[in-house]
Amino acid sequence: MEDKMQIICNQLIAKSQLKINTYNETEKAFNLLKHEAETFPDIFAKTENTNENIVVSFESKQPQCFSLRYGSDVLFCILHSNVFEFNRDHEVMKTPYIREKKERSFCGLISIYNFLTDSVIYDRFNDVGYLIGRIFVNSEGHCYIDGKREIGQFYNNFSSTIFDEKIAQTIFQSALQYTINFDLLVPPYEMVKEITVHDMVELNNQHITIKTAKRLGFRFQSDTDK
Repeated sequence: MEDKMQIICNQLIAKSQLKINTYNETEKAFNLLKHEAETFPDIFAKTENTNENIVVSFESKQPQCFSLRYGSDVLFCILHSNVFEFNRDHEVMKTPYIREKKERSFCGLISIYNFLTDSVIYDRFNDVGYLIGRIFVNSEGHCYIDGKREIGQFYNNFSSTIFDEKIAQTIFQSALQYTINFDLLVPPYEMVKEITVHDMVELNNQHITIKTAKRLGFRFQSDTDK
């Protein structure tokens, strides 16, 4: 019985240390990304032909998330507190890098969402944001990135890509480019032809409850469209 308990204790120590190391590496990546967002308002302020009506601002109220407002868009970045393992059917699980050492498949997670600025300003709690990119980082600092168009086409070679300042800069710039070109479309008539009495009352009270999103009623898919 003591031998079995010792095995369990050793397993607990090994798995816990793996997750701690993985989270620490992911946090380093998150802070590099955060630095890019934090410095962007100063960079924008020095740009020629800036307009005082175009607001660019950085905000970080919690250590595991930050937001960047720029024009009509907001980037919201979250560092998840847990560590995940890729599904056995995921493409990275079939690589020699993972097969050589299975512990490499455990990753921390950083998610990047895009919201409308007005959704935040006017507390439109029914509005939705879109996940535009996810960054996975393992205990060795290697990263895998999936996401929409500009973001998803970079750095998906898990075995050779180590997250650094250059990657953080590329991801941040790509996220900005994607969201600036990801426009708000008029929703289909059938989606908005009715509102409830509750919606009407809330509108009269200056609380907008009618959902607004960039692709409301549209199939958010491929990057064949914006």
